[in-house]
Amino acid sequence: MKELQYKRVLLKLSGEALVGKQGFGIDAEAVSQIAGEVAEVHRLGVEMALVIGGGNIYRGVENSITGIDRSSADYMGMLATVINGLALQDALEKKGADTRVMTAIEMPRLCELYIRRRATRHLEKGRVVIFVAGTGNPYFTTDTAAALRAMEVEAEVILKATKVDGIYSADPLKDKNAKKFDELSYLDVLQKGIRVMDATAVSLCMENKLPVIVFDLFKHGNIKRVLFGEKLGSIVRDKEE
Repeated sequence: MKELQYKRVLLKLSGEALVGKQGFGIDAEAVSQIAGEVAEVHRLGVEMALVIGGGNIYRGVENSITGIDRSSADYMGMLATVINGLALQDALEKKGADTRVMTAIEMPRLCELYIRRRATRHLEKGRVVIFVAGTGNPYFTTDTAAALRAMEVEAEVILKATKVDGIYSADPLKDKNAKKFDELSYLDVLQKGIRVMDATAVSLCMENKLPVIVFDLFKHGNIKRVLFGEKLGSIVRDKEE
């Protein structure tokens, strides 16, 4: 029988993962499907932390271009991640998982303020912890928030869930000649400008030798397969590993 390769992980989800077939907002069926996959591996004893984006509701960067102040736009995007986090919490609890939503911006009626030691304690007690509101600061993406939180709670790997089955030289949905990379170093990603995570997030992972596995979220069982060490998707890690 295969053994779990990772005990504590951080799963990075884009807001678009919650859209489903709607094209915008939150699709209850899509959220339930994701929650089911997370709850399944959580029951195996994996300590699960999640960071969720807000692009299905609001994109700070894009809207700042249209005239909204960048800081204001980014804070609006952070609030969108809180909405998504609460939706995930509800779906996970319906699947039987004990959860906590922790926010980088104080809103005590909705969720706990993020405190590193408390977050770690929740994980140790078997709770799925959902980190929302990014880093709490404008000009930083939820990718950077994922890298930061993963290191703070000492996650062993970041699982970057996407709509394609790994890292490509171009968007495989638009370019049939796009080349898939099974493995890349952090420097490869930075120097070639490959869009895995933003440069700040990749640099943080590189400094702390935190691997990132990019895989297809929408194929049933993929989270479980990754955690049991199956070779799928693409991995970004130090070449010496």
